[in-house]
Amino acid sequence: MNVGIEAINVYGGPAYIEVKELFEYRNLDVDRFHNLMMEQKSVGLPCEDAVTDAVNAAKPIIDNLSDEEKNRIELVITGSESAIDVGKALSTYIHDYLGLSRNCRLLEVKQCCYSGTAALQLASSFIVSNASPGAKALVLAADSLPDLKMSYAEPSTGVGAVAMLVSAYPEIMELDFGASGYYGYEVMDFVRPTPVTGRGDIDLSLLSYLDCLENSYNHYEEKVEGVDFRETFGYLAFHTPFAGMVKGAHRKLLRTKSPGIKPREIEEDFQRRVKPSFTYGVRVGNLAGGSLYLALCGVIDSMKEQDMCRVGMFSYGSGCSSEFYSGMITPRSKALLSKMKIKDQLDSRYKLKMERYDRLLDLYAEWIIPEENKETTISDYPDVYEHSLEGKNLLVLERIKDYHREYRWT
Repeated sequence: MNVGIEAINVYGGPAYIEVKELFEYRNLDVDRFHNLMMEQKSVGLPCEDAVTDAVNAAKPIIDNLSDEEKNRIELVITGSESAIDVGKALSTYIHDYLGLSRNCRLLEVKQCCYSGTAALQLASSFIVSNASPGAKALVLAADSLPDLKMSYAEPSTGVGAVAMLVSAYPEIMELDFGASGYYGYEVMDFVRPTPVTGRGDIDLSLLSYLDCLENSYNHYEEKVEGVDFRETFGYLAFHTPFAGMVKGAHRKLLRTKSPGIKPREIEEDFQRRVKPSFTYGVRVGNLAGGSLYLALCGVIDSMKEQDMCRVGMFSYGSGCSSEFYSGMITPRSKALLSKMKIKDQLDSRYKLKMERYDRLLDLYAEWIIPEENKETTISDYPDVYEHSLEGKNLLVLERIKDYHREYRWT
């Protein structure tokens, strides 16, 4: 039975800053700017959160469905580390505002940046089980992490969401179902003890990422006969904390799998198979659970006109859990994704000056902390709101009443 991604879309936030300007503003080491390979990062407004990001990513997909197709969505899974409630899943709000059928399972998974892949694999297994023939699943990887101010993680951390419709009609990417290598163990490379507090060991996280890439790929090799890292995959898409990290990881794995390979060959391979995955990531930043799928969109939107092509996918979540798997894309994938106009949405974002960004970051963090009652106001950002949200039929947070978050359409 075929299974995979029928439709995919990205919401990349309403505003952005230039990463180089952030380095200068924070007095960060400019030499490290070049290693990041980042250009811009998305910035959210206080009237946004993981729910609004997910809904705004998913709505164009849902709007393209017939009523019959929409009613066949029988599973909504969110993958996120930006929960707004320790018990209630984000998917309950998302399901409601998208107007989906009540004959639907609603749940949430958590494992740092692996969460989006965990949700996709769970959804795919449900489809393949054929327990409900013709059913579809909606997977949402949404994260908004405001706690990284004044650190070297800040320049690479974005906000936004990726929405994926999973079904037996995988017009965007057909999964090589069962062709997955996975690897995980407990490690304290990152911890989030509160909604607005994150602590990490960058060096340990890098080592864990590299360890998991090699070992999850080794597991993939054990399960897939005849696979060759250089020849099997037309493109590669990795979880991308920042583009420079992926470039180093690709180089290490390629050297491991192709002893004696020359630096020139490594660079050529990187330019051909990996760099297309940075198309959107270098403009948005790390979307945590959605990062890998932002990379996949970059691959598809920049792919050459050709026949079916296999993409090697690597997902990593701190703590840690990882997976290397693969799927097939076609020129039709590109034609369908182009209708979502991801580049146009990113081009239309509002550019923030640094002092304004600093203030909005503080306000944004205040809305992540649970409060019993609170009303939003746009008085601190009317120009950004008018430019990016007003009149565009996007979901925003209006108030919190008895801890219940209430949203409205712009």
